[in-house]
Amino acid sequence: MPILPKLPARKEAMRIAGKLVSTDDVIEVKNPYDGSLVGSVPMARPEHVREAFRKARDFKPKLSRYERQQILQKTAQLMANRREEFARLISAESGLCWKDAIYESTRAYDVWSFAGQLAIKDDGEQFSCDISPNGKARKIFTTRVPLLGVISAITPFNHPLNMVSHKLAPAIATNNRLVLKPTELTPLTALALADVLYEAGLPPEMLSVVTGNPRTMGDAMITDPAADLITFTGSVRVGKYIAEKAGYRRIVLELGGNDPLIIMEDADLDKAAELAVQGATKNSGQRCTAVKRILCVESVADEFVKRVVEKASRLKCGNPADTEVDLGTVINEGAAKLFEARVKDAESQGAEVLYGHPREGALFPPTVVDKVPFMAELVHEETFGPVIPIIRVPDNMDEIIRISNSTAYGLSSGLCTNRIDYIQRFIAELDVGTVNVWEVPGYRIEMSPFGGIKDSGLGYKEGVWEAMKSFTNVRTWSMPWSA
Repeated sequence: MPILPKLPARKEAMRIAGKLVSTDDVIEVKNPYDGSLVGSVPMARPEHVREAFRKARDFKPKLSRYERQQILQKTAQLMANRREEFARLISAESGLCWKDAIYESTRAYDVWSFAGQLAIKDDGEQFSCDISPNGKARKIFTTRVPLLGVISAITPFNHPLNMVSHKLAPAIATNNRLVLKPTELTPLTALALADVLYEAGLPPEMLSVVTGNPRTMGDAMITDPAADLITFTGSVRVGKYIAEKAGYRRIVLELGGNDPLIIMEDADLDKAAELAVQGATKNSGQRCTAVKRILCVESVADEFVKRVVEKASRLKCGNPADTEVDLGTVINEGAAKLFEARVKDAESQGAEVLYGHPREGALFPPTVVDKVPFMAELVHEETFGPVIPIIRVPDNMDEIIRISNSTAYGLSSGLCTNRIDYIQRFIAELDVGTVNVWEVPGYRIEMSPFGGIKDSGLGYKEGVWEAMKSFTNVRTWSMPWSA
């Protein structure tokens, strides 16, 4: 069986403006599958964070668009050359299977490549002033300039490479300085990426990576006077805490999701079942845009559920280092126990478990649960794992939309229908940031706008181009201009 050999444990240091900084106290990073040591990172204290922000604040980047493009494109190429190295590290520290880790590496390549291409795009606008009786023979021009302060970036565990790339690449493309704190659960990939950026020619003062957790760092990442903008991807609880503490700073929050896949009576049920299973289980179900609820109209539910069970039963769940496995672990045993408890709670309310296997530590196999009440915790809250929960809904558009909009989240959704009247109404009435027709809720490209509303975020969009706009100030200027 093709089992990848274990990586040697890495004893890592922080990167503060390129300088390696260690501490006596460290956090051990363990493989969620077998508990083996993957590496250790320092536990930063507030003074380390302050030093990182100070060095970033005191450095004023003067990279031309061409120079930024070259750094970004070289980073993309280095990552392509080391795709398997990054995938092995991602899999080891997160428990994601090899297939998902390789996919993440290729997605991150896109982020850096697109950022390089966009770095040379002239993003200015111009406005003629002689367009009304109140006008003059002038023109107004705009240009985007880097933030005056430093970007504070905080990233989650579920995409240890791609989520970090979505913060760093747009910041570098716009000549910004940045202090990054990856989650203490999966910090090793972010440190490896920082080294690639330095190798690609990034001035080290433009990027620092600090590691640790709030127990030792406190609120330093969100209260430092040099922080101009805080960009955070993670839980709703932490996002709202940041919003309360950030004060007079810009914040970009990409929080949780409880994304529905809606199956209408005209759907190709085989195709819909494939989307449901893949959307709920890819990345071990640990995506804010994963299929978290499947709303299937009652008239086709029996046949649809049979197909879902058949497809879920084909998935191989096990050792993430096995290159043939389709699902590795979730992030830790505590998360797996939560999913187990929520499934049992749904059963107590009348739901039926049609497929699944017992949890083994952090290994939580795909679990098909039918007839889930739409207010059960399993589907009303965000269940961040490979559960495939089916809510049977009446053939009534008003009721389907009401149930879909009944949670606190508003990130993404997927539709399985060919009827244009259904599609138009869902696009108009679903309270979400994205509606994908005949696709999983999470589908996007790395450049397209992405983000949610309600508890999923404040409406700001990610995606390389949108982030570049968020990470800049618009400056206008005007001059005489004859007609």
